[in-house]
Amino acid sequence: MRPMVDEVRIQGLGVIDEAVLDLSPGFNVVTGETGAGKTMVVTSLGLMFGGRADPQRVRPGAGRATVEGRIVVDPGGRVVERVEDAGGELDDGALIVTRSVSAEGRSRAFLGGRSVPVSVLITLADDLVAVHGQSDQQRLLQSSRQRGALDRYAGGALTKPMRAYTKTYQRHRQVSALLEELTTRARERAQEAEMLRFGLEEIEKVDPKDGEDTDLAAEEERLGHADALRGAADTAHEALLGDPAAAFEAANVTGLLGQARNALDAVRDHDPELAALADRLAEAGYLVSDVGTDLASYAESVDADPARLAAVQERRAELTALTRKYGGTEGKITEVLEWARRSAARLAELEGDDDRIDELRSEHAELTERLAAEAAELTAVRTRAAERFSEAVTEELTALAMPHARIAVTVTPTGDHGPHGADEVEVRLAPHPGSPPLPLHKGASGGELSRVMLAIEVVFAGADPVPTFVFDEVDAGVGGKAAVEIGRRLARLARNAQVIVVTHLPQVAAFADQHLLVEKSDDGTVTSSGVTALDREGRVRELSRMLAGLEDSELGRAHAEELLAMAAEER
Repeated sequence: MRPMVDEVRIQGLGVIDEAVLDLSPGFNVVTGETGAGKTMVVTSLGLMFGGRADPQRVRPGAGRATVEGRIVVDPGGRVVERVEDAGGELDDGALIVTRSVSAEGRSRAFLGGRSVPVSVLITLADDLVAVHGQSDQQRLLQSSRQRGALDRYAGGALTKPMRAYTKTYQRHRQVSALLEELTTRARERAQEAEMLRFGLEEIEKVDPKDGEDTDLAAEEERLGHADALRGAADTAHEALLGDPAAAFEAANVTGLLGQARNALDAVRDHDPELAALADRLAEAGYLVSDVGTDLASYAESVDADPARLAAVQERRAELTALTRKYGGTEGKITEVLEWARRSAARLAELEGDDDRIDELRSEHAELTERLAAEAAELTAVRTRAAERFSEAVTEELTALAMPHARIAVTVTPTGDHGPHGADEVEVRLAPHPGSPPLPLHKGASGGELSRVMLAIEVVFAGADPVPTFVFDEVDAGVGGKAAVEIGRRLARLARNAQVIVVTHLPQVAAFADQHLLVEKSDDGTVTSSGVTALDREGRVRELSRMLAGLEDSELGRAHAEELLAMAAEER
């Protein structure tokens, strides 16, 4: 089985409370009275493939609107690869896609049983479906949409030159922005450079060293308390090693330790434990003696030097001033040195602006020339594609009961290089021989515009096919013979793809392979039983209603039978 949308379940969407659409390959048509919810079928498919989640579409009283679709896919195709990349799985060879939107506007999407971003559904739709609602006719009038249509038709021939142009265009924009910044902000950058230069000169003049602030703080503390430090050292020295007769009434510590050691040494041979204590006393004596010697040396080294103290304090003041200006939260010289490093690099960058501007101007000129050449190549590819596109769409219009109409697609270089080139593309229609081709919004009626859009989509089907096409009243403003031709063309399109059409024309509905009728219940809602696949008799009744407004009108039934017979003969 070829890829197709097999089933769609709708809950809480618009007037639809609950409905199930069983779709078939080929041509599916959806009809029903005005307000029955036919357009919600197209809305549901659009929502399922990543369309805008409009909370106003949620049925009043329902917490959320949900659409679930079962899609038959090619097991070895690109769609399955994308599903697996997203973490999803097939269900018995089919892909289940679910999309819901709450009344508050929150949207959720599931693909193959896995929650995915809505963007994944949008990407997937490119390989599965082309949905055309009533608003697409108006969007077709936009120049950007017409250019996009032509580019889509050009296909692979445009891919390589467009890729090259896009790369050049993006670099051209970057260079232009840099030039704009460098030239328009010259004064600001000069002021920044002057500020950095002043700061670096100030730091260079002081010439701070890493860790110098810590060392100076310790030195200032020592110099500021020199007398107290020396006095304390002398006192401690005397206590440990001094002459007790000269300084103390009691013996010094060293002498007392010696007496204790001598007492123990006299009897140490009689008890190992006491010998160990004697050894420890000996170690304590050596340690006290060393400390006493070091205290003497320290006391001699401490010198009250007012001049040095003043110099240290002055240097610390200079360093403090730098840290306040250029330091960080810790107020360390290390931060000042880091600021100097960064600022020197930035200053070198700013001072090189002139050279940088010259380089950028040269590159800008080269890119501008290359951009023009690549845009011209895009124009050439589009012009060739436009000729083929015009002929193909004109041929389709002939099959849609517009035998004298002619489509002309014009490609006009504007010289204004944008992300898609420098071309303005316009689809023009000459509805009658001798009439000049006019823009669609001037040259096409509502019915003609519908047929132009259908013709364009049929042309796309040959150039860039998708498995399923969805049209919402593409036959608006059309009747009579033209309606028959539209039905015939949709049936031909359905030979190679699934086609789903919402229509109000019996001439179109007669060509369908499957006819779905949307009916409201007494309370105005559409329930699960409100979407019915019609058999032959049901189709006659529905076509009769569409023709004459009465299901059982004999004239209407006869005409309906005639339409069905004609369509069957065509198929």
